[in-house]
Amino acid sequence: MDLGQTARLKPVLAAVKAMIAEEIAPLDDEFLSQVDIGDRWQFTPRQAEILEGLKAKARERGLWNFWDTFRDGPSLNTVEYAYLAEEMGKSHLAAEVFNCNAPDTGNMEVFARYGTDAMKTRWLKPLMAGEIRSAYLMTEPDVASSDATNIAMSCVRDGDDYVLNGQKWWATGAGDPRCAVHIVMVRTSDDAPKHQRHSMIVVPADTPGIVKLRAMEVYGHDDAPHGHMHFRYDNVRVPADHLLLGEGRGFEIAQGRLGPGRIHHCMRAIGQAEKALALMCERSVSRAAFGKPLAELGENYDLIATARMEIEQARLLCLKAAWMMDQGDKRAAAPWISQIKVVAPAVALKITDMAVQMFGAAGVSQDTPLARQWTHLRTLRLADGPDAVHRRQVARAELARYTAGQKIS
Repeated sequence: MDLGQTARLKPVLAAVKAMIAEEIAPLDDEFLSQVDIGDRWQFTPRQAEILEGLKAKARERGLWNFWDTFRDGPSLNTVEYAYLAEEMGKSHLAAEVFNCNAPDTGNMEVFARYGTDAMKTRWLKPLMAGEIRSAYLMTEPDVASSDATNIAMSCVRDGDDYVLNGQKWWATGAGDPRCAVHIVMVRTSDDAPKHQRHSMIVVPADTPGIVKLRAMEVYGHDDAPHGHMHFRYDNVRVPADHLLLGEGRGFEIAQGRLGPGRIHHCMRAIGQAEKALALMCERSVSRAAFGKPLAELGENYDLIATARMEIEQARLLCLKAAWMMDQGDKRAAAPWISQIKVVAPAVALKITDMAVQMFGAAGVSQDTPLARQWTHLRTLRLADGPDAVHRRQVARAELARYTAGQKIS
């Protein structure tokens, strides 16, 4: 099991690190400061200039679409990409600059693996060029969507169309004015076996009947202009050929989509943990109280040591999950992905909270990235499945070794 940095990766990683440190991260604060100028859900000219300028540089340098580890991307595997994702976690803008931002990476993978030629031309090509954005609509307000078999948005065949009715919320990225397409998990049967009742369908974002109810807030913040939107679909008619693969194959597509995406999220969380630890250490040696540097007060040595050790452990677990994905057996990789989905956000959140404490009141303010990072990481413990669901999957896989031939519910 080789989890190290390959010769192929090293020059790419060096280029990504340098661009983030020298060109992208220094513009994060300016980009975010523009959100409150004019319409929060439109990019200001300066925001567009920053983002598109950086994307153009990344494309010119070949630092683009690293997520595409299975098709015609830069031929990196999942372990190699994981190192890049960690670096992207250190900057607000970095993932999009390299066209590796969620939810677009997962949606591009869906189009690449399961889409028709027409879908690839209409949606995948401009997504891979960074010209449009997309959203993934799965979670619903009226059911416990942590058990995706509860998903209830109605999708009924009517002639050459499907008609969709229901609500979706936490549609990440759907507030972006460039969001042009939704991939939607729907219920197409009430009678089929439990995991064959759902399907996925591609819905252009400007289809009549899509009502944007509100932007969901995370601890009081709406994450404009990206956003997490709450929609109602009122008799939304979609051509039948927009259904992916066929009726009843929604879970098959969802599992194909979510596995790599969870690894990407977790490795970006490791990057955020590293950023928090760096800020904590810088603060601890540059600030004094009671006649001593903060590093020498209380249990701060122990906290810093614990943070370093837990980051290293979490990174290795993420890299093993990535390696398991590269072996090609998604079923075997699944318990490992569930493990990192619990561990990585929790570790990053814990270390971010330590850094907040080291900064005192400044840590919860807009003067450091820590408060925004904390809210993101706390949300990540729910996104793509809450901790309890993933622990359940890990336990089931563990117990299966002791209950051969018995069904584990």
